[in-house]
Amino acid sequence: MRMRSLLTLVIGIGVAGFSVYASRELLQVQTATASIDANEPKLVSVVVAAQDIPFGKTIEAHKLTTIQWPTDAVPPGTYSDFSTLVPEAGQEPRRAKRAIAQGELVLANKLSEFGEKVTITQTLGKNSRAMAIRVNASTAVGGFVTPGDTVDIVLTQGGGESLRAVTILQNIRIIGVDQQADENNETANVAKTVTVEVTPEQGQKLALAEKAGQLSLSLRTLDSVVDEPMESIRLSDIIREKSPTEEGPKMTIKVRRAGVNIENVEVEERTN
Repeated sequence: MRMRSLLTLVIGIGVAGFSVYASRELLQVQTATASIDANEPKLVSVVVAAQDIPFGKTIEAHKLTTIQWPTDAVPPGTYSDFSTLVPEAGQEPRRAKRAIAQGELVLANKLSEFGEKVTITQTLGKNSRAMAIRVNASTAVGGFVTPGDTVDIVLTQGGGESLRAVTILQNIRIIGVDQQADENNETANVAKTVTVEVTPEQGQKLALAEKAGQLSLSLRTLDSVVDEPMESIRLSDIIREKSPTEEGPKMTIKVRRAGVNIENVEVEERTN
């Protein structure tokens, strides 16, 4: 009888110990799982472009798709589904006010309202103006200026010895070449006009400069540079008034200095 009681006690202690150990391991696994879940970012569905959507083109369902995006990193103006982007039956579509690249988030500030007309003015910044200037192959960098490029504008004025050039505007954005305003179009064309984005004050300077002489575009580098005021340069600053052959040979005389050293000294020839 005593042996049975002792055996029952031993078994009970063993079962209790195993239960404590199993519970401890289960709690550790649950804690670790909870910790992993807490560190994983929460995701949300956002709409992106399934293909390139050029400026002015319609927003259609087959041009869109959705991907998962971290909730904390979602910028304002995104869309979670197509319902507010695709028109209903008989409704005019939305259009792209900016070129949208494949895989890029579709944002509200890049889309028109349903049926809204999209024009070049919607590419302008705050308090900016669009102004067209006449160009040709030589003044527009051989046709290599395209929408989205930045240029300096140089005025050439006068004639003969009074001919001069001055950079009147720097870091000016090209928003249109002839009737083309698509920044993704990299085709080089010889244009007759380019449309630039300027402030009201810059627009006044540009209007006066176009009447005063010929305007040329200087295509800028993509690297960031610091603009500094530039002085005008005259024709006489870059060429000599007389060529070396016109000056002829110099007249020299020998001069004895300190009774020892003899030097050849140039003298100016005078004419009566």
